[in-house]
Amino acid sequence: MSEATYFRSQRVLSNGALRPASIHVVGGRIARVADFEDVPAGAPVEDTDHVILPGIVDSHVHVNEPGRTEWEGFESATRAAAAGGITTIVDMPLNSIPATTTESAVLQKTEALDGRCRVDVGLWGGAVPENTTGDSRGLSRLLERGVLGFKCFLLPSGVDEFPYVSEQDLRAAMNQLRGTSATLMVHAELAGPIDTAAGLLAAEVPPLDPRSYATYLRSRPKAAEDAAAQLLFDLCKATGTRAHIVHLSSAGALETLARARDLGLPLTAETAPHYLYFAAEKIPDGATWFKCAPPIRDERNRAQLWKALEDGLISMVVSDHSPCTPALKHTEQGDFMAAWGGIAGLQFSFSAVWTEAAKRGLPLETVVGWMAENPARHAGLFGKKGAIRPGFDADLVFFDPEEVITVKAPFIHHRHKLSPYEGETLRGVAVRTYVRGALVSATDHEVTQTSTGKWIARA
Repeated sequence: MSEATYFRSQRVLSNGALRPASIHVVGGRIARVADFEDVPAGAPVEDTDHVILPGIVDSHVHVNEPGRTEWEGFESATRAAAAGGITTIVDMPLNSIPATTTESAVLQKTEALDGRCRVDVGLWGGAVPENTTGDSRGLSRLLERGVLGFKCFLLPSGVDEFPYVSEQDLRAAMNQLRGTSATLMVHAELAGPIDTAAGLLAAEVPPLDPRSYATYLRSRPKAAEDAAAQLLFDLCKATGTRAHIVHLSSAGALETLARARDLGLPLTAETAPHYLYFAAEKIPDGATWFKCAPPIRDERNRAQLWKALEDGLISMVVSDHSPCTPALKHTEQGDFMAAWGGIAGLQFSFSAVWTEAAKRGLPLETVVGWMAENPARHAGLFGKKGAIRPGFDADLVFFDPEEVITVKAPFIHHRHKLSPYEGETLRGVAVRTYVRGALVSATDHEVTQTSTGKWIARA
């Protein structure tokens, strides 16, 4: 039996509350959560004055390796995650080449991440026409290979390797997944309202300024999200299969989510830190590093998303970290309409949400529920990840909830430093991050274990 190690603080978040406790770790797993003094004399103890939290679980990260590693890769992405207190990420199936839509692509992903990760990594599979209507067991075979669930688009994804699905494909995918407990995640925008908006923008005289964020915002109307949410409501009702709206930005879709909850339909939603932290009114002209799809919307909309989180209508917050090379952001021209859409924010996601939550008087325990426990449940990892409980992996964060930092490029661990968080003053710092009891990131200590992370396959 492995020798036990111990972690201890006057503020340990376990079972939804902060209390003095010691955490007993054997073989990388939590054996006991005991009283603060319940540690053998002379035993190795990591004592801290900081809060000990469960590692954050980010179930929406675009790592892009293999194929577009110049955008981001497993080494840089997981280093950034660890620096932000994130101990598990789940990689999205697109932007890598090949996209994770076949069994061979899953193998290539696992080979690419092996030995390169500081934190644990799960994989989502992609639902595309080829493996939905084109292959009646396409998704089942990917589940057997270890993916945790699936992601699809209802309009062009931006990369040729990941085609979008029709309503017929979507229904076929949900029928394939019926009874599996796997979730189908959907980029929930429909093309019709966006095409209509494009026509209206093209007819403007004089032409609208592409450097203005307001121009881009008009090109992705709320109606595109709201109509997609209604489609998913109808399909959930018809099939009973779990569906999940990723990166919800439109508060207009909340009414549909409320009706689904009232009827007991398995339709859920997440939002992203940038929709909770930023507002459209404050995005400068030409600042294309703020571009994402769906877009960051206005302050009133932001307030409605916060209310939906507090009410439990939106179940979780995950980063949607989707970086690219600076050239693809067209920073010199500042052209929002030409720039690649995606926010680089993985490292700062937890601090950004905590910063805003603290202003609203919300407790740290609530934020951890949104960003650790609920994403772990969503990915089918709760039981291993997302809480400090016996039997769970010893994924722990020493967190200083009061320390304030100003984000500067030298401290950014993403492959590229272009991020809307640069220059922002955030509250909360992950002082030390542990994966299965091993130190993987620290602001106060040299880290030697840089490849502790493992692939987490579906059980």
